[in-house]
Amino acid sequence: MSNIPFLHAQNLVKSYGSIRVLDGVSLTGSPGQRIGLVGENGAGKSALLRMLAGVEEPDDGVVARPADCGFLWQELPFSADASVQDVLDDALAEIRAVSARLDSLASSLEDPAALAEYGDLLEWAQDHDLWDADRRAELVLAGLGLSDVDTSRRLDTLSGGQRSRIGLAALLIRQPRAMLLDEPTNHLDDEAVSFLEGQLSGLPGTVVVASHDRVFLDEVCTDIVDLDPARGGVTRYGGTYTDYLEAKRLELVRWEQRYAQEQDELQLLRVSVEVTAHQVNHQRAIKDNNKVGYDRHGGRVQKQISRRVRNAQQRLDELTRDQVRRPPAPLRFTGAMTGVSAAKLALSLRDVRLGGRLDIGRLDVSTSSRLMITGPNGAGKSTLLRILAGALTPDAGDVHRVQGVRVGLLEQDVVFPDLSRSARQLYAQVASSVSLAQLGLLASRDLDRPVGELSVGQRRRVALALLIARPPDVLLLDEPTNHLSLSLAAELEDALKAAPGAVVIASHDRWLRRNWEGPSLALSAGRVA
Repeated sequence: MSNIPFLHAQNLVKSYGSIRVLDGVSLTGSPGQRIGLVGENGAGKSALLRMLAGVEEPDDGVVARPADCGFLWQELPFSADASVQDVLDDALAEIRAVSARLDSLASSLEDPAALAEYGDLLEWAQDHDLWDADRRAELVLAGLGLSDVDTSRRLDTLSGGQRSRIGLAALLIRQPRAMLLDEPTNHLDDEAVSFLEGQLSGLPGTVVVASHDRVFLDEVCTDIVDLDPARGGVTRYGGTYTDYLEAKRLELVRWEQRYAQEQDELQLLRVSVEVTAHQVNHQRAIKDNNKVGYDRHGGRVQKQISRRVRNAQQRLDELTRDQVRRPPAPLRFTGAMTGVSAAKLALSLRDVRLGGRLDIGRLDVSTSSRLMITGPNGAGKSTLLRILAGALTPDAGDVHRVQGVRVGLLEQDVVFPDLSRSARQLYAQVASSVSLAQLGLLASRDLDRPVGELSVGQRRRVALALLIARPPDVLLLDEPTNHLSLSLAAELEDALKAAPGAVVIASHDRWLRRNWEGPSLALSAGRVA
């Protein structure tokens, strides 16, 4: 067994085709540290995890890892006809092997070599809680909502979500010295996520995790590593996700202050080069007809002018070259959302039913409402939003929309009739005082790409941009933070708080729900819980 207790990467470089996703990235994780990876989509979080795990090799750089290193695969590395029990047996195999070896060594401890091996194995056993492994396996299966799954079932008979949870359970049972997790909270309900948080927080080894679940990062992580290259390279922050946000806020304040100071200095330097450096008095009369002295003084003045102009120009060139770029403006809804000034009823539902998916007795939404719709998958959240928007017609009941009130819906699955058109072309069809580039929803390189070439998340952002361009009086958002970077999700939430019209959100995002300041409506099986 390897005695390396830490995880270390030095100057990792990785490209896919012509796109470089990692460029000189270094990271060290020690036992007890739980490191969260954050950054814009495409910053290389998943690639870094694969390099750390040895699943992929970097183009350059080196990785040192414990031999006991666990990686959460997107698909389990087992044959389709393998059973759930096969996965669990594999997770327990090393623990059982060490247990058997300890038993065999117990009778030979007078041998120095056997005693040394016994000591190493005993330390490993304590780190992996060997004597409680079988009970831990049962607790893990129950905690991840798998206790009712027949362990004799073949893996190919399980859903993708169940297979993902089985893979996560196997890692928690093994308790490797280094655990590498990519979006581990996908397919978990709130109770299972809370269980996972407790399990990871109690591990003695190193954990490196990439996640869009901000509450999870806040509860689990001891360090945050920001991979966003726009921030000047990889930066590590000690503390929780909340600590990271505060550090980033202070960074932005300093960034804005430095930018303002540099712009003021640039303006003064330009004036100095063009005007101030030349402001000397050439009309002064010759004293006592002393032409020689006058000429000599004039020469000194010209040298002084040249020096002042040269120094100002040198500083101007230097600052122009090295100035910090303008801080990014946060996403904001335009002033057109203030079209409805007085609060009034906008939408109302009475005894609305749709098959077995929804049964709502009464719901009123005013033009200034704030409403969060919560509930597990399949609770009817998306169905309710689509009925409010008029995209679905209920089987029974009354849906009333006040005339003149504009309602807009951002759905989870965005469809564009013409996939050959670019985001800029689509946005140009909608009158707006804010350009698409200013919204910050898409990178400049993606503005003119056909929407058919964009990712699911990028298409959702285009759809959101079209809603913002013509802001509705009632804005309906179905999982608005899905496929957004953490920083963009935070900016969107701030913008929603400032929006003067009605906002109705359906979301499983625990951070968004935890910080929600308005009323909530909990659904279960299509009914108000």
